[in-house]
Amino acid sequence: MVGKAGDAPAPGDRTDTAELRQIEALNRIGPDGRSAAGEGRPDAAAGPDDRGDPGTDTGGAGPDPPVSASPASAPGGSAASSSNAGPGQDPARGRETLLLETGHALAEADRLGDGLRALRRLSTPDFPLDGLVVFGVTEKFLNVLGQSGYRRGGAEQVFRMPVTARFPATEVLGTGRPVFLSSAAQYKRRFAATWPLAERHGRAAWAFLPLVTAGRLTGVLMAAFRTPMRFTADERGLLVEVARLVAQALERTRTSTAELALSRGLRRSMGSAPPEEPGLSVATRYVPTGGGLVVGGDWYDVINLPGGRLALVIGDVQGHDVHAAGLMAQLRTAVHAYAAEGHGPDAVLARASRFLTALDEDRFATCLYIEAEPAAGMLHIARAGHPHPVLRLPDGTCVIRHVRGGLPLGLMPEEHDYPVTDLELRFGEIMMLCTDGLIETGGHDMFSGWVRVRDTMTPGPADDLEGMADRLIRTVQAPGAASGREDRTAGRVPPELDARGPLSPRNEDDIALLLLRRDIGVPAPAVPERRLMLTIEQDQGQGLAEARAELQALLHDWAQPDQVDTAVLLASELVGNVLMHTDQTAVLCASVHGEPGRRELVVEVTDRGDELPHQRTPGELASSGRGLMLLDILSGEWSVRPESEGKTVWFRLQENGSGGERADHAGNAGNGDGGGPPAAR
Repeated sequence: MVGKAGDAPAPGDRTDTAELRQIEALNRIGPDGRSAAGEGRPDAAAGPDDRGDPGTDTGGAGPDPPVSASPASAPGGSAASSSNAGPGQDPARGRETLLLETGHALAEADRLGDGLRALRRLSTPDFPLDGLVVFGVTEKFLNVLGQSGYRRGGAEQVFRMPVTARFPATEVLGTGRPVFLSSAAQYKRRFAATWPLAERHGRAAWAFLPLVTAGRLTGVLMAAFRTPMRFTADERGLLVEVARLVAQALERTRTSTAELALSRGLRRSMGSAPPEEPGLSVATRYVPTGGGLVVGGDWYDVINLPGGRLALVIGDVQGHDVHAAGLMAQLRTAVHAYAAEGHGPDAVLARASRFLTALDEDRFATCLYIEAEPAAGMLHIARAGHPHPVLRLPDGTCVIRHVRGGLPLGLMPEEHDYPVTDLELRFGEIMMLCTDGLIETGGHDMFSGWVRVRDTMTPGPADDLEGMADRLIRTVQAPGAASGREDRTAGRVPPELDARGPLSPRNEDDIALLLLRRDIGVPAPAVPERRLMLTIEQDQGQGLAEARAELQALLHDWAQPDQVDTAVLLASELVGNVLMHTDQTAVLCASVHGEPGRRELVVEVTDRGDELPHQRTPGELASSGRGLMLLDILSGEWSVRPESEGKTVWFRLQENGSGGERADHAGNAGNGDGGGPPAAR
């Protein structure tokens, strides 16, 4: 008999003596619990890296059966906190963050055994994971496909377990449900016949989980622990996620070797060459879906063009499967070729849209293409349904830079209008391009994700571009980095975001990131300056709303919120006057100078029209005519400045002023003769 009196198995768990002898014979287990091949019991106190671990990746050859010993002396259950969780952070979320990193390592592993060793990084004092084994199943037997944390007894030793035996893994195969054994005593009660196989390995708790691929149970994962475990809901959820990753890895090693090789080749080809011409610095990052392919539908590219120009591309093909990766590779190559041929940004995207439609009419892609002039800092931008870029100003202020765009590539190829936006990247400014995975991963929407990105990009020196890229990626992988307790208590996280509660740190989507900085002669200005320039055309109905949003972002830390509303109102009036009363394009330029608390805002709106504005006295029912009146009442100072072609209307606000009173000398502005008040001093 196996076990002591009082530890007898339940009636439904009994296995007859003949079957037990068959199992012991198959696995060469002697009566003393030692292998017939002569393998001794490993030190039960050894850590995960203390055991020999050559790995086994082919069916049949493998370690002794993965089993455990009587409970260790350490107290059972999991601790209240994890060594991977930061102050105030839920330990389960710390483990999930570590799971994301190990999932990427598993996706990169060439062999299943290497991937299982990577997963053992999840081991912490309160989650003492000490061994992993993957069982495959044939018609009659279980065998070992891969393992980590167990010694092999010899090349001749092959583990086989009849599928009819009372073994935790065979129960999983029969029911499709996990089996959790919290202690050695529980293992011995439920599976007395196979307990001798487990006892000699010195483990104290086990979890057996089904491996499911495409709705089909293809194997069983066993996770063994050094100390007894309670297997809380969080820990069970973590183990189920581990099983999902292992199932994906197992499927790749069985049927997707060629696809994985293709994916890795695409990943290696995504390295960006540094700009050949000085003037711009670039940092790039790519993070695939956690536990999935090494590369998906997201991509970036940096292309050196003739004449010292530089093309920067970021895009996202719909989907995260191998088909999306293949389409991405072809589309990326096509965009690269169109750029090298010398086509402008609009022509590159129009051709790429037609190309994608010819490849697959059911898929679309978003893309943002920039042709840059490094010496001058000029950027020529075309956008196809992609998220807007983010502009970080020299003082750390971040604004969403709204760029006109067209439909995603391949959506309606006959509608290939991709307007080009020209802007100058000033010294010390950084432009960030990313796919939506960076913004929305972890349960965020576009608003709360933008807050996270902004709070991550704002601090730190502009000269550490690589460090900024690393911080952005870590923020996604560790959700407490951008919206943790410190930010909430400091009031930097809006109530809308705070009300969302804990957000998941897992990476649900690929992430492509590209940072661009103009860095020739980066001066450290004695007086910090922010500047914003926008062009609003007559047919751009949404341009006015975007201008308001960017002006508000420029003044995000202005000392007097009422003045921010005043500035947005007056700028809207000036732009609206141009769009309503002329057929010209309005150019809005806003600049902030000075030290915080004593800054000055100057807003200028320029158009090429010859007619100068007139201040009128509208009646109560008049629908217009109040723009200059508001300007006269609310601004600290304003004027009209004739240009060589057209005119500029400007106003000024002082941060330490009243914000609602105008300067005395501005009272005669707009007298209609073109003279008016003095120009900006």
